[in-house]
Amino acid sequence: LGSTLRPLQGLLLVPASTLHSLSLSEEMGGGPAPSSGSASGFDFLKNLVLGGTSGCIAKTLCAPLERVKIVLQTQAAAGTNYGGMMECGNAIVKEQGVAALWKGNLVNCARYFPTQAMNFACKERYQAVLVPKRTKDNFWQWFAGFLAAGGAAGATSLTVAYPLEFAYTRLAADVGNKQFNGLGDCFKKIAKSEGIIGLYRGFGPSVAGIIVYRAGYFGFYDAGKIMFFKDGGKDTNFFAKFGLAIFVDISAAVIAYPLDTIRRRLMMQSGRAASEVQYTTSLGAVKHIIKNEGGVSALYKGVFANNVRAIASALVLVLYDEIKKYV
Repeated sequence: LGSTLRPLQGLLLVPASTLHSLSLSEEMGGGPAPSSGSASGFDFLKNLVLGGTSGCIAKTLCAPLERVKIVLQTQAAAGTNYGGMMECGNAIVKEQGVAALWKGNLVNCARYFPTQAMNFACKERYQAVLVPKRTKDNFWQWFAGFLAAGGAAGATSLTVAYPLEFAYTRLAADVGNKQFNGLGDCFKKIAKSEGIIGLYRGFGPSVAGIIVYRAGYFGFYDAGKIMFFKDGGKDTNFFAKFGLAIFVDISAAVIAYPLDTIRRRLMMQSGRAASEVQYTTSLGAVKHIIKNEGGVSALYKGVFANNVRAIASALVLVLYDEIKKYV
């Protein structure tokens, strides 16, 4: 039983002496080893703040791209038909003004700060438990440890912050005949029509998608720094790390994009009258989209805007690394 509980002890910030048998050396290519006592708790809090701050800065800079991407991704369910990013962006500005490109950004930051804070802090903890020392014979186990830690961190943070993710999607997609007047109004109307469970519509594919995405996003980036940079990325040129981060983020996002489309489309069904609901399951959403919206390619609608938005996601990774040097 003791050996079974040891990994959980590491996540709960207990002294490193209880985890001696798991000692993982960062210099040997494993995950960061938990430090002891109050230092361990301080590091966890520091990672929370750094992760959240880096995420909010990057998200605000790229909010217009995020808004356009979500409108394109959900337009079939919203009853609009924009031909591309420029047409969509121009329509939003014409109908609602330039500031509308940042509509939902405050909610997004309120969601993104705790999400990214938990992502980075939990990622460090999961790596300490799941990533073994790298040897000549265990590359795939070592690499899989980084993937597993990234996926687990993503699933953990999403579970906590999902209602805010849901509300942000509904507010960002709210064009034309507006349904909501803000975050509170969105929560109130959805909860009134469907109960609290309505705020978790699309949670299944969301978890599946975030595990795939965060596994690649964190796993490939952290493992890649050790594999491609002599110093493990500690003092590597900013732009070299940014290039790696861009490649990693786009690759992970394209793989996970269909799941992201499905979850957002399921979110769009919340608050509708029973006669207007088009589908209630992930499989039903896939069948409807492929049959009525142009085939499999419809699952990738907005993917180009999403790839442009990768600038922000990549910036989060590099900003976190750079700020951490000085804190």
